Amino acid sequence: MSNANSSPIRKPVVLVPACNRMLGEHPFHIAGKKYLDAVRLAGALPLIVPSAEPDEIDALLDMADGVLLTGSPSNVHPSHFGEDVHDPSLPLDPLRDSWTLPLIRAVVARGMPLFGICRGTQETNVALGGSLHQAVQEVPGHHDHRAPEGAPAATAYGPAHEVHVESGGVLASIVGQPAFTVNSVHGQAVNTLAPGLRVEARAPDGLIEAFSVAQSSGFSLCVQWHPEWLAADNPVSRAMLSAFGAACRVWRDKHRGPEPAGR
Repeated sequence: MSNANSSPIRKPVVLVPACNRMLGEHPFHIAGKKYLDAVRLAGALPLIVPSAEPDEIDALLDMADGVLLTGSPSNVHPSHFGEDVHDPSLPLDPLRDSWTLPLIRAVVARGMPLFGICRGTQETNVALGGSLHQAVQEVPGHHDHRAPEGAPAATAYGPAHEVHVESGGVLASIVGQPAFTVNSVHGQAVNTLAPGLRVEARAPDGLIEAFSVAQSSGFSLCVQWHPEWLAADNPVSRAMLSAFGAACRVWRDKHRGPEPAGR
């Protein structure tokens, strides 16, 4: 039975930008359930944001305690880093680009907790002035980081390769180990790292697999793999999400006051 004098538990709010899909002739905003489950596993409340006009970004961030940028089948449009589309058969999402790129810059400027996954990692690099390999498998010296074509999800998101953690960084402090195995389902990845970003982990072929925003005054971590996949059963994923959730609670307490005592 609840106490009439008690306040409800106030979880930190994490914004989750939506992707865009056409279902028949109708446009829809969507966000994968696994990302929302990951936010909840971090101890936060996910809030899906369909899109935003430039004058709405600050108002949205004023309501939030963190941002999680999801993966997606779509790629960041290469015009944002000065290139033409390499493979027109691959999906794009210009509506997501139009507002997540300025959103990321605003999040970094505030020092708000930021967690980027796959596409979210790529768009963070682009938003801050970096570029991407549009087809990693075609770059000499790099491996094919895509999942086997047509593979079921359990296979596509299965263990693929190790990542080697850079010492002294954000990821090293979270996971406490020099290497661990991740999944790999991406065709694009960081080419030129944006100014102000710090490499946190690399794949065996040298590809950047994780970075933090060194110029941010708050928590930031962006990873190329998918830690949200079966996150509850993965100690590394749980550690990263726990660190993100803790940072969101610190932000909440600083900007909205601490949670009531006894909660």
